[in-house]
Amino acid sequence: MDRRPAGGGRAVTWLDLPADTEFGLANLPYGVFSRGGAPERRVGVAVGEHVLDLSAAAEEAAAPFAPLLTSGVLNPLLAAGPATWHDVREQTREWLTESRYADQLRPHLVPRTEITHHLPIEVADYVDFYSSEQHAINAGQIFRGADDELMPNWKHLPIGYHGRAGTVVVSGTPVVRPSGQRKPRGADEPSFGVSKLLDIEAEVGFVVGTPSTLGKPVPVEDFAKHVFGVCLVNDWSARDIQGWESQPLGPFLGKSFATSVGQWIVPLAALEHARVPQPPQDPEPFAYLRTAEPWGLDLALEIRINGHLVSSPPFATQYWTAPQQLAHLTVNGASLRTGDLFASGTVTGPAKDQRGSLLELSWGGREPFALGDGATRTFLEDGDEVSISATAPGPAGSRIGFGEVAGRVVPR
Repeated sequence: MDRRPAGGGRAVTWLDLPADTEFGLANLPYGVFSRGGAPERRVGVAVGEHVLDLSAAAEEAAAPFAPLLTSGVLNPLLAAGPATWHDVREQTREWLTESRYADQLRPHLVPRTEITHHLPIEVADYVDFYSSEQHAINAGQIFRGADDELMPNWKHLPIGYHGRAGTVVVSGTPVVRPSGQRKPRGADEPSFGVSKLLDIEAEVGFVVGTPSTLGKPVPVEDFAKHVFGVCLVNDWSARDIQGWESQPLGPFLGKSFATSVGQWIVPLAALEHARVPQPPQDPEPFAYLRTAEPWGLDLALEIRINGHLVSSPPFATQYWTAPQQLAHLTVNGASLRTGDLFASGTVTGPAKDQRGSLLELSWGGREPFALGDGATRTFLEDGDEVSISATAPGPAGSRIGFGEVAGRVVPR
């Protein structure tokens, strides 16, 4: 029996966990899975190299929250609110800590290598923000030149757009190269066809649990009353389609063909050690956007193409935080629904190897970058596989893992 701290945290466990696991008792991220060819979808939490079938464990123990875990998605649990989220997390930690539960739970531990992941939530609405100052500066320089960086409104409000909930897919789902209109620089007329400038956007997503009332804004201090947890997002982008259609409105077909989310949703309660102050904001935001608590998150992202590390964006550099985004999203009276997903926008740091999109890594396609095996890219080719992973600080020097969000490009 291994009585070492789980994942470097304070809690001990009867499980034989690797000392450096990113899925210790301080984490316990939620997902939805099936096993083998079975069609039934189960709610689980990742722990070490296994998934605890939480649906089965709660049912066997006759836990009061067991009925919330039977629908094959997390939405009933999300809708139950923060008190229930706390109770489920604490009960799960007790089951995995107290040796008297070992024999009862072992049959419900499934090796992660034997499961199939499914979309963990039924997505109600999807909103994508544009919160990295460095990304906004880079994009401005690429498209408008070095003297025209940020739009006048950018530092006054979190810029965002509504995406398409129906094309949010779980990590591992193939991404079909989209078609649409595009008009390259120098062309006299637009043409129609498959996108030639297919891109990624490495993002962090926030999952809404508790809904809000139509007409009643959600203040920044109520963020944790509504948001259940955090996941990884890749908002795939067709830059040639986007560039032509976004005159004068925002993204549409260039974004709506696929948005991938990670297998695991890390609860906010697991990220207390990752919270850091956000970068200074100047000018001072309007009162509804001012925050008293630090809600920057020290997440370290890594982007790989075909297994080669191409960038390591730091999330702590984001100008606008998730509570500010949520407050802005609802300040006009828009309501929240259980299963809403809102994403940070591309995460980009100040260094060249911290850029969160191929648009930036190749500087608009003008500067091919190396993959590490002699190959270069400007934008994605058919067959390319993109994987985005992340970790965050946990207790006692441990790391909190988010798993990955991955997808492979397939031709139309």
